[in-house]
Amino acid sequence: MVWVRLGLVAFVLAWVFDIGGARSYVPIWAAFLVALGVELQYFFGARRSRPRVREHNEGEELLLVRDGEDELWIPYAGESPDEIDELVAEARAQAEVEDALEADVPARRSLRPLLVGLGVIAALAAIVWFAGSRGWDGLNDEQKSEATARFSAEASRIVGRRVQIRCDESGRIVGAVQHSDGVAQVGGDVAYLTPARCYDLYRQAFEGGGPFSQTARAVAVLAHESWHLKGERDEGRTECFALQSGVDLARRLGASDDTARRMMRQQLAENALRATGDAEYLVPPECRDGGELDLNPGSSRFP
Repeated sequence: MVWVRLGLVAFVLAWVFDIGGARSYVPIWAAFLVALGVELQYFFGARRSRPRVREHNEGEELLLVRDGEDELWIPYAGESPDEIDELVAEARAQAEVEDALEADVPARRSLRPLLVGLGVIAALAAIVWFAGSRGWDGLNDEQKSEATARFSAEASRIVGRRVQIRCDESGRIVGAVQHSDGVAQVGGDVAYLTPARCYDLYRQAFEGGGPFSQTARAVAVLAHESWHLKGERDEGRTECFALQSGVDLARRLGASDDTARRMMRQQLAENALRATGDAEYLVPPECRDGGELDLNPGSSRFP
């Protein structure tokens, strides 16, 4: 159980800080549901009656006898049925004594492992709630409206016409696409981002920035969905264009030129890792300085 609890702690921390895009892969409630199920199964499983083994000498065989809901292991050395009945009666009496002794153990002692487990789950849930209250959900309506208007304006600059960026607080649109931080209809007018990515962009645009990797990913996602709205369908090409447009986008959101380029270069380097499970998102070989997909062939800086 210790390892299960440590695993839950590790996952919650990874989710809070969005390490490896954890928020996009597993909903946090699922982890807590599994942890609660394991705690309850362990608690009730430990309280079930176990087979009782009567003391026996080395070399004696053991005979499993079912006595109601109990299972009794009886030493067997060729005894007759009547003798076996006597041994069962003795084992039953011994089991009753053991049950009586166990009944004297304070209830709080048997409940302690469960209470500890529930306490760990409750503490981690509080951490998640606190993190959520400081995230996108912690912003008021005016702040959210100002932020989405800013995101929409930036996306419109990339697309070349007016489009809208919305944050999918319901989880029904972006969440329907596996491992996705955003979704947009090719050539459409509206794109949706996850609240986590919206908050990363908000911190960069209105609070001076957040964690480097999370901000870089959020900028890349906004640029990626903007290129889909622009009409680009191929995922690899879209990502290539997004990482190049992301440099100017990050600068407009407040990052320095050096930081903006480092962000997109990091995303380009991580592209192969993220595309392992979905090769269509892998940028093509032409996505390089001077390549066919270089949006600014006159510059040697890529992206």
